[in-house]
Amino acid sequence: MAANAQKRLIRKLDLELFLETLKAQPKPQVRLEQYTTSEQVAANMLYLAAYQNGDIVQKKVLDLGCGTGRLGLSAVFLGAAEVVGIDIDMSAIKIAIENSINSGLTDAIQWINGDIGAITGKFDTVLQNPPFGIQRREADRPFIVKALEVGSSVYSLHSHPEVDERLIKKLKANRGFLQVQASTFLERLVEDNNGYIKAVYAMLMTIPHMFDFHKKLKYDFVIDLYVIKKHGQ
Repeated sequence: MAANAQKRLIRKLDLELFLETLKAQPKPQVRLEQYTTSEQVAANMLYLAAYQNGDIVQKKVLDLGCGTGRLGLSAVFLGAAEVVGIDIDMSAIKIAIENSINSGLTDAIQWINGDIGAITGKFDTVLQNPPFGIQRREADRPFIVKALEVGSSVYSLHSHPEVDERLIKKLKANRGFLQVQASTFLERLVEDNNGYIKAVYAMLMTIPHMFDFHKKLKYDFVIDLYVIKKHGQ
């Protein structure tokens, strides 16, 4: 599949349909903030990385905090040469393995059950949807630090710094994304780790009722995609 993907442009719709075939975490853990990335958000993220920035096809990709492997497997689907996915949750890794077998994408991907600190080496691209820090303050910090330690290009999802109803309305009318300003905290963190923020894109994320503290059947909120580069790369 990866070899075929390198020879032709994959439509975003086909990528979303592929993502729909992949199992999500059936019993997400609130302490790990296991929110499944929606098909639309993941497709926008990967499409930007693959076809606008050239950071997926024939690249070595790391899915940091991979969960059930949706981002990593999508990278293989788009033509990545090699993908490594790591997650601390063994139940998520088991589903990632199942997803790779069911999709026929096993040759170019390796799954690791462990803390992200175990990752070493160098990767062309890092994809990640880290904890937003709602349950544990600055939980996304180690992910940024590790991503810039091992990766040249980083695509990282973070919560928007404020509730912006006008921005939500704009995003509902636009299935793509809108460019926004970076948070000062993340900008400083990236700079302190030898990186710079190339762009930040706001996207609409919708999640169903998942945890006991949720009061609504579904939630719409803004999620920001940070495109980060390491200096000198």
